[in-house]
Amino acid sequence: MPRPGLVIGGYTPDTAGSGPGLTVARAQADGRLEAVAETSVSGPSFVAAHPRLPLLYAVLEREGNGGLAVFADEAVPRPLAEHSSGGSLPCHLAIDPEGRWLAIANYGDGTVTAYRLGEDGLPEPGPLTFPHEGRGPREDRQEGPHAHQAVFGPDGALYVTDLGTDEVRRFLPGMRPHPGGPVRLAPGSGPRHFLHHEGHWYVTGELDGTVRVYDGEWREAGVVRASGDTGESGGENLPSHIALSGDGRHLYVANRGPDTISVFEVDGPRLTMVAETPAGGSWPRHFAVDGDRLYVANQRSDAVAMLALKDGLPEPAEQALAVGSPSCVLIR
Repeated sequence: MPRPGLVIGGYTPDTAGSGPGLTVARAQADGRLEAVAETSVSGPSFVAAHPRLPLLYAVLEREGNGGLAVFADEAVPRPLAEHSSGGSLPCHLAIDPEGRWLAIANYGDGTVTAYRLGEDGLPEPGPLTFPHEGRGPREDRQEGPHAHQAVFGPDGALYVTDLGTDEVRRFLPGMRPHPGGPVRLAPGSGPRHFLHHEGHWYVTGELDGTVRVYDGEWREAGVVRASGDTGESGGENLPSHIALSGDGRHLYVANRGPDTISVFEVDGPRLTMVAETPAGGSWPRHFAVDGDRLYVANQRSDAVAMLALKDGLPEPAEQALAVGSPSCVLIR
């Protein structure tokens, strides 16, 4: 069997979804996706790969004590181990480029957990856990800390957005809390996903519908609306994922509510919207860029859509793969 192209994670019936667990799909020459394998696992809402070893890791987004699952990256992902996520409702994880540390963002209680990885890539006993306190101005969404995404920066440090406290929490290499503490971002913005590019940080604000740009010292350098479309209902926009094109010219943002993908030209701190295209489904929670194709996990329409990219701009979806409650797409 040819090597699969995508691994899709999502919510299962026991985690308020309808998916099977992990779905492996292969992209055909015309971009069409074909499901080739499934691995049953509870609520793998985000999936990441080891930088060198044939291993996959998934957070199991469960109430109470969430989980971390490890799989052999084979034609059919094979379960190897399962551990605690160290907190409630884990929604994201990241592995540092050297493959030494794995960090988990637990949305439910805001705890950040770090596992040291052995030479075999498996988590070692005795994870480090970092609880947090605080709140934001939005009483309905910011009653307490909500860690959302973990990112290892170019300096080797770990950065974690906290939607509940409007902060970026920082950890020095070796998982030591930064002596300067968290960085405060715009009140009520609800930072969700973010990335670093050429000296700037680009952050989606789930609660205020923005993309904010920060310089290397985390000083705000720009802000734009993530979408120019209010959707059929005229409701709010809750931006989710953010990613760059391979050449770094374009920044893509998924918009839940309008159900679109926005495209911005990048010029340091300046972002200029150049396109906004339907996401090919409802509630685009995550997407992945693969060359001239963009694959979108549309959670509420139970499908992963393929959007062709022409000169970096997405065209209307041509293909979609039916898969229950998809929440993450990993290119393999």
